[in-house]
Amino acid sequence: MREIVKKTKLTENCSKETIRKFVDEILDQLTVEEKIGIMSGQITEEKLLDDLFVIEHYNVKPYPTMEVERLGVPNVRFVDGPRGVVSGSATCFPVAMARGATFNRELEEEIGRVIGAEVRAQGGNYFGGVCINLPRNPRWGRAQECYGEDQYHLGEMGAALTKGVQSQNVMACIKHFALNSIENSRFKADVHTDMRALHEVYLPHFKRCIEEGAASVMGAYNKVFGEQASESKFLLKDILRDMWGFEGFTLSDFLWAVHDGVKGVKGGMNIDMPCLSHYHNELPKALEEGKITMEDLDEAVGYILRTIYFYETRKDPQKYTEDILACEEHIEVAKRAAEQSMVLLKNDGNVLPFDKEKTDKIVVLGVLGDTENIGDHGSSKVHPYYTVTPLRGLMKKMPKAQILYNDGSDIERAKELAADADAVVIVAGYIHSDEGEYLADRTDIEHMGGDRATMRLHKRDTDLIRALKGVNKNTVVSIIGSSAILIDEWEADVPAILFSFYSGMEGGNALANILFGDVTPSGKLPYTVAMNEDDYPEFDPDVDYIFYEYYHGYCKMDKENRNVFYPFGYGLSYTSFDISAPKVDIFNDTAKLTVTVKNTGDYEGAEVVQLYVGTEGSAVDRPVKLLKDFQRVELLPGEEKEVTLSVTKEAMAYFNEEKNTFTKEDITYIAYVGNSSDAKSLQSVKFEF
Repeated sequence: MREIVKKTKLTENCSKETIRKFVDEILDQLTVEEKIGIMSGQITEEKLLDDLFVIEHYNVKPYPTMEVERLGVPNVRFVDGPRGVVSGSATCFPVAMARGATFNRELEEEIGRVIGAEVRAQGGNYFGGVCINLPRNPRWGRAQECYGEDQYHLGEMGAALTKGVQSQNVMACIKHFALNSIENSRFKADVHTDMRALHEVYLPHFKRCIEEGAASVMGAYNKVFGEQASESKFLLKDILRDMWGFEGFTLSDFLWAVHDGVKGVKGGMNIDMPCLSHYHNELPKALEEGKITMEDLDEAVGYILRTIYFYETRKDPQKYTEDILACEEHIEVAKRAAEQSMVLLKNDGNVLPFDKEKTDKIVVLGVLGDTENIGDHGSSKVHPYYTVTPLRGLMKKMPKAQILYNDGSDIERAKELAADADAVVIVAGYIHSDEGEYLADRTDIEHMGGDRATMRLHKRDTDLIRALKGVNKNTVVSIIGSSAILIDEWEADVPAILFSFYSGMEGGNALANILFGDVTPSGKLPYTVAMNEDDYPEFDPDVDYIFYEYYHGYCKMDKENRNVFYPFGYGLSYTSFDISAPKVDIFNDTAKLTVTVKNTGDYEGAEVVQLYVGTEGSAVDRPVKLLKDFQRVELLPGEEKEVTLSVTKEAMAYFNEEKNTFTKEDITYIAYVGNSSDAKSLQSVKFEF
């Protein structure tokens, strides 16, 4: 093997063109074994399964591809997410769905910076945690890993996380590409849809993150149009490369996503991850037999190395020592995320916030009241040094108060305790075994998440809540879960309801701050709570074939004129806001909608102003309205601010199936501005580009 001829030198912050020349020189020096190693994870299947179920925990250290030391070629060092850094012990943020409820791009980018820094501190350079699949039905087991039901909102939040992570020279991975939103059947489901739905509903959030510069795309386990998604030339080359111009590299979902090494390489899957599997075992012989060529390998390795070298040669904004892991500054960000995510659904008679001066005895009821409950125990599980439960958060907040805990199994005893208290907090909802990643059909592990069996609370919770009706006027139910939960059978029995999600390591402290008014709730539902389960798209967790339709979420409710229990974007506050009628100005195919938002109440708080846009006279069937912009605005009592939201003509184009591209229309558009998707909360104005 001849020594590498280093004609091109890499310097700090060198250009992509310089990196391209350097990689071209490297490619000539690599052996076939090294090229395939760069395209393959380097652990064994036995090691992966041991990590998952036996030794320490999954991804306790970054999972690598091959590093070619003789040529100084760096490798991919994979760390999972999205709740934070899975490797080692790190800051545990609220799940992505909770962070979606913040509608706060800036905060999500800050979370990305923290995660990126902690990936580096653990020795990683790749974060596999920008999960932007669209949960078309709330029963999907991994809905908690995504931001919500709306494709625009998904894209904006995913792009913010991507930007933050990559600011620390960590390659961000967006996943799972594509049409992945059934858990129990993810290894066998063949998902179909029409081209309009694909490009308008199920792909735009991926495209948004590519535009933000996402370094990598992870394929999915499921089939798409009869092909394995991680072997699909249609997805990985025709759309990702040719249509969108993606320059980064692709990486398979773990172990079971690639079924055929040749098909994977030919289809555009660059890395078979994380094990020595199909590529390692099959490609050498396939190359000898002419089923793949050296050019195929060089194409894949080129994408991988150009991306790695780009991030390896950027100047680091800080040092990445172990002492930054779950440091005080990072934990504060996690706490702020939990505070901004919680959604106040109901507050009859202004029961909340509780009065600190008049609350001497608090009763916490429910099995989850003192349970460390940060969500799924699958590949997204973070291992924080501690987790604050609701009970512990209240004890810290109110050290002088008498705080009692009862799991609620003895209903009569729970009623006695509640009757004698100044405030009652019922904690209800789910844990990791109710919803989450599912591996039971691949291993002998049972009771590990999967798709929800129901959209309602456990009977133990509903029995407890209904039994407490009228016992104490200062009663609040805190719901823990990932997505929409139907509560119609007991909602009228309690004066206050707060959706707390899986709120991370600081969740109990955040909950206490909201219950006692140190923080005003500002979260907004990133999904629709329907009246009935059959109002959502059909969901079968054990499906072999499924067709994903165009309409879901609030668009489906609008289209079918269905009443909803709580609309997308809904959330109450301790204060009140006034949003003026929108004024519209058109500049170069961009409509700018301006409103004035005023805090008309007595508490400092934040409102999320939302812009939806509909059409009149379109050539195709269109949703009544679609979210096209949003802005969170924080206001002191009496303060007002001007907020400008915008939408482009291009953003309102529809996908023309005959032309295989988007078509813009010269028609009338209707802008709706308000604080939820409910028509009663929106003011409208018509305009033309």
